[in-house]
Amino acid sequence: QVQLVESGGGLVQTGDSLRLSCSASGLSFSRYAMGWFRQPPGKEREMVAAISWGGGTTKYYSESVKGRFTISRDNANSTMSLQMNNLKPEDTAKYYCSAHRYPMGAMSSAPRKADFASWGQGTQVTVSS
Repeated sequence: QVQLVESGGGLVQTGDSLRLSCSASGLSFSRYAMGWFRQPPGKEREMVAAISWGGGTTKYYSESVKGRFTISRDNANSTMSLQMNNLKPEDTAKYYCSAHRYPMGAMSSAPRKADFASWGQGTQVTVSS
């Protein structure tokens, strides 16, 4: 059974940084593309960033975080991270880690939520102005 556990959220001020981590078990981690999603209060869950399986050479970022967030993976430890810099109040949301629906699934240039199947419980990020 796939288990994804997020950590690293918290309450920060505008301009601060946070690093989220996702620890994965129950899957051959290196064979799965991974993604970070977020769900602001009262809104739908949206994709933030994604990284291809294997070496993670292909990365995707939503326009709202491009240049501020960096996604990475450590296959040896089955972990994924999201470095978030220059945080803004609009980044306030619950952040979720997710694994692609299929092992070695190709990550499109515009990954969709439907491409991902396994989810963690989320970690809250709150950015005060």
